[in-house]
Amino acid sequence: MRLFSWLVSLMRLLFYTGLLAVALAAAAGCLIVFHISQDLPKLPSPLSRIIETPQSLIYAADGQVLIALGEKTSVSLDMVSVDFLNAIVATEDHRFFEHHGVNKLRTFKALYITLFEPGRIQGASTITQQLAKNLFFSFKQTWQRKFKEMLVAFQIEQANTKKQILEAYINQIHFGAGAQGIERAARVYFDKPAQDLTLAEAALLAGLPKSPTQYNPFRYYDKALARRRVVLNRMVAAGFITADEAGKTNAIRPKLHHGRKDARTGSYFLDALIQKLVNMYGEDVVYHGGIKVYATMDSRLQADARTAVMDGMARLDKLMGLDKGVKEKPQAALVAIDTASGAVKAMVGGRDYYTSEFNRAVNSRRQAGSGFKPFLYYAAFRDRKLHPASVFQDRPVAIPIKGAPDWYPQNFEKRYRGPMILKQALIHSVNSIAAQLVVDVGSAAVVDVAQACGVKSPLKPVYSVALGTSDVSVMDMASGFSTLAGLGIYHQPFLFWRVEDARGRVLFEHIVKDRRVLDAATAFQVVDMMEGVVDSGSGRGVRRLGFKRPAAGKTGTTDNYNDAWFTGFTPSFCVSVWTGYDKKKRLTDKNRRGITGARGAVPIWTDFMIRAMKGEPERDFLIPPGIRYEIVGATTGCLADSRQNMADEAGSSPSVPEPAGTIRVALKKGQEPCRGD
Repeated sequence: MRLFSWLVSLMRLLFYTGLLAVALAAAAGCLIVFHISQDLPKLPSPLSRIIETPQSLIYAADGQVLIALGEKTSVSLDMVSVDFLNAIVATEDHRFFEHHGVNKLRTFKALYITLFEPGRIQGASTITQQLAKNLFFSFKQTWQRKFKEMLVAFQIEQANTKKQILEAYINQIHFGAGAQGIERAARVYFDKPAQDLTLAEAALLAGLPKSPTQYNPFRYYDKALARRRVVLNRMVAAGFITADEAGKTNAIRPKLHHGRKDARTGSYFLDALIQKLVNMYGEDVVYHGGIKVYATMDSRLQADARTAVMDGMARLDKLMGLDKGVKEKPQAALVAIDTASGAVKAMVGGRDYYTSEFNRAVNSRRQAGSGFKPFLYYAAFRDRKLHPASVFQDRPVAIPIKGAPDWYPQNFEKRYRGPMILKQALIHSVNSIAAQLVVDVGSAAVVDVAQACGVKSPLKPVYSVALGTSDVSVMDMASGFSTLAGLGIYHQPFLFWRVEDARGRVLFEHIVKDRRVLDAATAFQVVDMMEGVVDSGSGRGVRRLGFKRPAAGKTGTTDNYNDAWFTGFTPSFCVSVWTGYDKKKRLTDKNRRGITGARGAVPIWTDFMIRAMKGEPERDFLIPPGIRYEIVGATTGCLADSRQNMADEAGSSPSVPEPAGTIRVALKKGQEPCRGD
């Protein structure tokens, strides 16, 4: 009330002196400042406490803490290289020692852009303002927050010396690779204390805070050096070094320290999760925002996946005759998804994280080979009214290609079997019949089905797409087959359930949403055919190696043996496994025979699934309404006998063995097999 009375008196005085407009503007300004200042955060004392936010924590599905981000090691200014202090001031705020918390010129420019260019919030932060930002638990760019930062910056400048402000600032900057603060960064990147940094090293580090991911020298060394050149030029402009010193320093390529395992997460899953978080919230929030993240990873399943991959690669090395001294060895990747939600339960992106951090599960794309055929068969059933008992001829075919030579698809076994039903064609992965189908249904239909199921990689609408010639990721295949396992219900794969801020407020929560993208009965027909692949086709190694539960899947092998896949699922769990060389080199055994998905990927998949499903109740695939089973001739598609409607009312599948030369097929209402008349 005192403030209001004072303002009224001031307005009266100014009115009588002819300055009413100025009075109104001044009053409005005072009221705005008064209103916004009511909820300003309290300034800590001493200022160093401004970075005492709790560490960001990532939890596994069982509540175990997987990793704590943003480890802090604070040091005083006299324990830091003068070259770094000069570099960071020149780069981030060259007028730091002149202003009182706000750079007026930069602020006016930012204000103009914010007011007159809709949709843009321009920053003009000084070092002091950047430090003030740590007191706010919202990192959204709004003009209200920027204004509050300015007010807090003024408070910081009034209560602290420039030395205290700079010291607090250099201890809270994020440099990437899990390093917060200059001391931690110096040890992670160069394995030395901050006070021993050379000009070449100091300038490189001073360039990282702008975008620690983009300029990460471990991954983008040349980009980091290009950014360092900008830092050195600013140091010259600010008078800290001469142009000659900058030129000599630019020629130095400092040696990075790669030996510190604690500079990494140690986990392909966590790398992918943290990158997703950084894309959503930025590195400031992720690394020193004190957030809590509840991941989808199951710690036991992740350990099982890692063991299965390591053991599988050891077996593959032995099969290929590779001794321990061989430098280049095949790699592997595995992704496991809960089919009921899309939650990624386990992820392995290579045979050894500490040898190679490159995540082949999500960042590598390879040809899937015949592993892509289930999408083709669904498209054929949907668009051409075909069914598993439809008969095609396995024969040499020549496919005309407009503007290119004819396409002559070859069967993997280099032989042809004559007439067979489509279920047999998928079980034995017959390329000639797949080629006939894709010509009939069109390549665009195959692409449409794959994308609807969750394949995100670009797919070329060419005939050969049906044989898996487009590059896809392991995550793509796990997601796509998970949709088939769910009988046409798509769930987008995700890595975390919930994110909370430092105060426990929910920033994000994943809500599982069912989205039907395929007809359930048609999808079940494809799944039933894929069960045949596991029971008696190219994936029968699953049974031979001891996995007896209901399962479906498809192997994939490229023509040149560069890639070996198996993607398979139970009703609750979908897992994709890839093996191959990073540089697309043939996988061959000691006898120079090519290694297929059945020999390279199936053992890893089976080993993991035996471990993963231990203790879980056994479940059959649900049979949609309208599905019935028939016994038909494997080459004729004609009924073997008069038995019909073999699935009982409860929906269980029949256990009656088929006579020799026949096979059981799943048919929808209205689909009639040949009667042999």
